[in-house]
Amino acid sequence: MTSEAPNKSNSRWWRWPSSLDSTLLALGLLLLWEAVVRIGEVPSYLLPPPSAIFVRIVADHSLLLMHTLVTANEVVVGFALAIVVSIPLAAILAQFRTLERALYPILVASQTIPKVAIAPLIVVWFGFGLFPKIVIAFLICFFPIVIDSLIGFRSTPKEVIWLARSMGAPRRKIFLNFQLPGALPNIFAGLKVASTLAVVGAVVGEFVAADSGLGYQLIVANGTLDVGLSFAILVVLSLVGIALFAVVDLAERLLLPWHVSHRTSGHGKEKS
Repeated sequence: MTSEAPNKSNSRWWRWPSSLDSTLLALGLLLLWEAVVRIGEVPSYLLPPPSAIFVRIVADHSLLLMHTLVTANEVVVGFALAIVVSIPLAAILAQFRTLERALYPILVASQTIPKVAIAPLIVVWFGFGLFPKIVIAFLICFFPIVIDSLIGFRSTPKEVIWLARSMGAPRRKIFLNFQLPGALPNIFAGLKVASTLAVVGAVVGEFVAADSGLGYQLIVANGTLDVGLSFAILVVLSLVGIALFAVVDLAERLLLPWHVSHRTSGHGKEKS
């Protein structure tokens, strides 16, 4: 056992951080994209190179920033509203199985309706302002959060609940001390999924009816065949989603430092 430890330690005494691996892979893909477009002489109106997209982002940064603020506001508010509604609803369903059996099929059925299909109706019901985009973002974020949260609340071992009840603990304390902490990894899993879907919801709402926002500007760019601006908007939309995902991931790391997903073995410290 001890003789194998130095070999493992020597073979893994230094490793690339996973974030650096991702950065190198992304840079490699961008360089490949640039080379293929340049060498193949692909017209820019079909596929602009990454360098041209970057130049366009810098050139139109004021326009992009103005529309980004609008879309980011819709994304954040819709995402926050989904959190406020979904997690308490999942907690209630986990406490009352009869209510869960009654509502769960309805929740699943509601998600089979494409949000793109009901977006025009939402605009008709709530007008052409900011609120319809927030509602669509909320609807897209709602389901993954409530389902993952419900699974988390139900994952508490029954033996733990029985023991707490036998010691006279009320339902409220059982929930706060056992079910809620145990459900946090699942809750954050749902939040991570929803953080990327929130951008989709906001853009769908802007596609239907808007006079500002990145989704609206993307329609304008596509209508004028401005492929460079279209790719620039797609890059900015991706950055908005990544930023929101990073915020959720940071919150998870701060609140759940004990969770297995954040445990990393030290360089050269693995135990045999």
